[in-house]
Amino acid sequence: MIIKGLNINTETTGTKEGKDIILLHGWGSNLNLFRALAKELESNFNVYNLDFPGFGESDAPESVWGVEDYTTFIESFVAQNNISNPIIIGHSFGGRVALVYASRNPTNKLILIDAAGVKPKRPLKYYLKVYSFKLYKKILPCLLGSKEATKRIEQYRAKAGSSDYSSAQGIMRSILVKVVNEDLKYLMPKIESPTLLIWGENDTATPVRDAKIMEKLIKNSGLVVLKNAGHFSFLDKAYDVNIIIDNFLNGDKIDG
Repeated sequence: MIIKGLNINTETTGTKEGKDIILLHGWGSNLNLFRALAKELESNFNVYNLDFPGFGESDAPESVWGVEDYTTFIESFVAQNNISNPIIIGHSFGGRVALVYASRNPTNKLILIDAAGVKPKRPLKYYLKVYSFKLYKKILPCLLGSKEATKRIEQYRAKAGSSDYSSAQGIMRSILVKVVNEDLKYLMPKIESPTLLIWGENDTATPVRDAKIMEKLIKNSGLVVLKNAGHFSFLDKAYDVNIIIDNFLNGDKIDG
């Protein structure tokens, strides 16, 4: 499927008679991680599973996108598929996009799983590292020359950067830097749709304190925290998550 000039890998399963569900995966992931959940949903819903631009088998953006760009991409996807009032399920980075989408578009229900969207609190040493690195990039070419400086900078990034940053390639690194610094708390009170928050108690990427902020700011929301689960709680506790989502969507089923 071509959306905004990009070739996008998508899978549509389930029943056309059911309500539409869109699955939005996290950073560094692809639609494969949601296949098991899609299978659980497809008997009662029309399920759209897709690779975001720059992930899986989808083309990467040609410019540095932010959450706004990924959201307008999903709005184009919704329009091209004649989807109306979808149910959105977003994990991690996909939760960021889901939050923005639901804040300005009709959304039947919203399910956020270990979602990003609250800017993390950074210790002082984090900012010292960031500004030291910026200074490092500025003065090193003068001391060592462009070629050697580039080599040293990449070595430093590989050592000090996050695993997501290290694994990202090309323009996706710049996109990651842009999206992780976007704080979406200001949009959360605008969300009108019933919202289910599912979190792993051991999530260190998007900790439970983020979920509690979302629960407070999103008017019609409820939080479920799963014991012995981490950032991928829908995989760690698949059976529990399937039951929780099934109950939340009970009235939206074909026979509901």
